Amino acid sequence: MRAVPWRRMAWVTWRQHRLALAGIAFFLGALAVYVWTVGLGLHHAYATATACRPAGSIACGLLVSRFNGGGQVLWYGYLLQPLPALIGAFVGAPVLAREMENGTFRYAWTQGFGRCRWALFKLGTLAVALAAASGALSLLLSWYYQPYLVAGNQAAGLSELSPLWPGLFDLRGVGLAAWTLVAFATGALAGMLARRIVPAIVATLATYAGLAYAAALYLRQHYLAPLVTTYPGMWVSPGSAWVTSQQWTTKDGRAASPSVLSQALQGAPPQLAGKGGVPKAFGSVLYLVQHGYTLSTSYQPASRFWTFQFIEAGGLLALSVFLIAATVWLVRRRLA
Repeated sequence: MRAVPWRRMAWVTWRQHRLALAGIAFFLGALAVYVWTVGLGLHHAYATATACRPAGSIACGLLVSRFNGGGQVLWYGYLLQPLPALIGAFVGAPVLAREMENGTFRYAWTQGFGRCRWALFKLGTLAVALAAASGALSLLLSWYYQPYLVAGNQAAGLSELSPLWPGLFDLRGVGLAAWTLVAFATGALAGMLARRIVPAIVATLATYAGLAYAAALYLRQHYLAPLVTTYPGMWVSPGSAWVTSQQWTTKDGRAASPSVLSQALQGAPPQLAGKGGVPKAFGSVLYLVQHGYTLSTSYQPASRFWTFQFIEAGGLLALSVFLIAATVWLVRRRLA
């Protein structure tokens, strides 16, 4: 039997998954319209807040508050964190699981596609389409949050976020497309392993959550060795850098535990002690420094944003290729 041309395979892929693709297009389109509409107001609020004079007036303070509240509309990016997982679960997981559950794969494999070509073309086409759509959305999100990434906002009382902020990092640059790609590949493999749609969806959500959690809390901060600074010396603003850890040391260089700091702050005014005696306000930091303590801060500078983006995206791309290759291998070994 002569192999079916690629264009015929594209038509079949579209016919099989047009509802899922249309649903994703509608959802992302509606989200893009919402982000664009709210973003216009946010950028206008930023422009009026920065141009307001005198800066300390009540009217200017209201404008600053209005701008600072704009980031809370999407919880500074955290509200959109599950987006790739949902795409992987509800688009990637059913791609092969539905075929296996319904038994229609037996018919598909007899139509001249070839099971490997059938799986590889279907997965590759859908993966590229979803990555492109999420990449376009990431450009819009980068535009939306740009006012919060301007250096010097804190000096004017405006909210300032680091480009490496955990809630935004994987929604900007190439991050969102890479995470969507790995979520889709995870869903496809889960569907081939489970051969049932619902278990595949659950497995995809659980696996993606674990991977995203590990990357955000443990892996990302170690892509490059962090820089370390001490106070007194240089103070690193969290607005311009991603502070990964802080450690107080005593005069002789030993690490100071919270109990030691609490004891040291007993002689300070009550308002400086903070909750549980651990220094929170800048006044308590100054008090401890004046009494011989040193604050060491490990941080990732904002200038490493694109380096971290390409490191993470490269790893996710390699993982996606591996997952898709494993899925195709399972299709090849599956008995009809």
